[in-house]
Order: sequence, then structure tokens, then C-alpha cells
Amino acid sequence: MSQKPYLELEDNTLFCGESFGAEKSASGEVVFNTGMVGYTETLTDPSYTGQILVLTYPLIGNYGVPAFLNDDLGLPTSFESEKIHITGLIVSDYSAKYSHPSAVQSLSAWLKSENIPALYDIDTRALTKKLRLKGSMLGKIQFENQPIQFHDPNTIDLGAVVSCKEIIEYKCKEPNDAPTVLLIDSGCKVNIIRSLLKRGLNVTKVPYDYYFMNLDFDGILISNGPGDPKMYETTIRNVERSLAVGKPIFGICLGHQILAQAIGAETYKLKFGHRSHNQPCLELTQSANGKSAVYNRCVITSQNHGYAVREDGLPSDWEIWFKNGNDGTVEGIRHKTKPFSSVQFHPEATPGPVDTARLFDLFAKQVKK
Repeated sequence: MSQKPYLELEDNTLFCGESFGAEKSASGEVVFNTGMVGYTETLTDPSYTGQILVLTYPLIGNYGVPAFLNDDLGLPTSFESEKIHITGLIVSDYSAKYSHPSAVQSLSAWLKSENIPALYDIDTRALTKKLRLKGSMLGKIQFENQPIQFHDPNTIDLGAVVSCKEIIEYKCKEPNDAPTVLLIDSGCKVNIIRSLLKRGLNVTKVPYDYYFMNLDFDGILISNGPGDPKMYETTIRNVERSLAVGKPIFGICLGHQILAQAIGAETYKLKFGHRSHNQPCLELTQSANGKSAVYNRCVITSQNHGYAVREDGLPSDWEIWFKNGNDGTVEGIRHKTKPFSSVQFHPEATPGPVDTARLFDLFAKQVKK
């Protein structure tokens, strides 16, 4: 009798399950996401590279997977990149029968076509409680006669894995005389590009370690991406150089952490990270100016990160723009007088709420000045 596949954590805890993806062993960092929908966008988010993803919502796969189609801007409509980036998937109950007018295949078929292992019939509640208590852990999906070692993806240069290899240009619908945003691609989600193009901005996407100071641009956006932000040394140095130019800079997720390090702040690993579509963030509505800063506007955000910026390392000419409403961690920073800012969450959503999409409007206004 063959052995059931199982998830093994680094503390030797085993969770036996049933396979509904590729039948191959895989290892990585085990993390959980509490989102109820949006698995096609989530699985194709490059920020999940190297991670075994646990979805806490119990029923997964019931609306299938749509066809890979592009919109009028030439960008994928239901996916955040051109392939699945997770290392493996863990769910409680997989719905083999799917129903949705746009679906063309099952989640199982999609995972198998991209050679991604996946297990169901796992007690994801117990697994998530363990990850919350112990923190994100290394793990491996193990199939019979396919031994594999634990692997920590945060110890390697993941930017080199997910970044584009050459400069790519995107044009908005009226490209003539439109400002150009230089997009540092550390694993950029598609909807970030779409959000810029829709606001009348051309986009020049460059590799994460590309020296871009000799290019012509009007603003810089530092994208999201996977792994430990301290591994992006070349990117940090390039952003530090660009600060002296004074052009608008906006960072998202990993880009927020890269900008923070470029100005001398520190980053650190969170216990189990923030991965959900309902993270409350408090926005600064009144700067300190010798008094206590006031944060009395709450926005609901989509998040996917395992690292954060230390509050006590910010220079005096910067301020905390957003704070997490649950644990008080830094969710955004901005310069007090110059057009430099960043947020830890995802204003482009996909999946998740669009409460903070207006931040792209603010950035576009700064770029067009």
C-alpha cells in the first residue's frame, strides 16, 4: 500500500493529506493567507516565490480557473503574472467540481500543468494555529520515494528569480508627451503596471539590479517582491542614489522596505507576517509638529509580506504615514517635504479591497507636476 503524501514542518510535525496537484516533493517556507477568494491572483503573485501557501478558507477551487486573456492594455486580466509562483499549496477541502462562467479548467488541472504540488484534507485550522504560535516555519511536501531537504528561500537572491531580464516598455492609451515612470521590477504584480497606465503614465520596467540613472524618467516606483529585503543590496544602493535627484518615488510592499533601507532604516522578520485581504491600517491625518501624531482614518488593505520596517530608525525628516491597526507595525512612510513615500500594503489590490487605490492618483499627480 502506497504512503499518503504529507506536509512536514521543520519541528517534525506531520500533516497527511491527499494530492490534487503535481505529484512531486517540494520544500520552502510555510505561510498562511486568510483571504476567502482570489486564488488565481494570489498563486501568480511573484512575492510568494519559495513559499508553501496555506489557504485558511476551507473551500477552495469551487470557481475554477479562467482562461489566460489580456485586456486592452495587453496585460493579463485574472492573473498577476504569467505563471504560478508558489512552491506548493495546502488547503482543507478542495472542490473538484467548479462552476463559473469564465472558468475553463479546474484548479487541480492548472496546478498539474505548472508542476505545482498541492494537498487537501489537511487540518488547516490546526496548522495555522501552529504557525501563529511558532511563527512561519520551513516545511516540505513529501511524496513516497521522493526525498527532499528543507530549504529556506530567504537565504537566496529571489530577485534574480522573479525580475525581468531586460528593459520592457509599456505605453498608456495616449503615450505622446505622457510622463514616464521607471518601475524597478523585484517581482512586480501586473495590476501595479495597469494602475499606472490607467492614470496616463508610460512605464519603463527595469531589472531589480539595473543601474537606471542614465535613463529618462519622471518618477520611480519600487515594486513588490519575495524574500528578505536585506538581500536586495544593489537595488537599495540604486534607490539611495536616486533620492538625490529629487524625482517622485513610491514603494509598494518590498519596495517600501527597500526605500526604508535606502534612507537608513532597518527591516526585520515578522513572526508570521501579514497575508490577507482585510488588514486595517490607520492613516496619519495630522503630523506631529511637536505634539502627538493623529491617526484617525482607517483603510482596509490587501497584504502579503513577512518583513517590516522598524519605526525607531527613520530619519527626522521622515514620518510614519500608515500604521497597522492590529499590531501597530509600520505600514507606510513619507518624507515631510519631498515626494518620497511608500506603503507596506498593496493599493493595487488584486485580490482585495481598493480603499487605497487613490495612492496611485497621488503618485501620478506628483509625477505629472
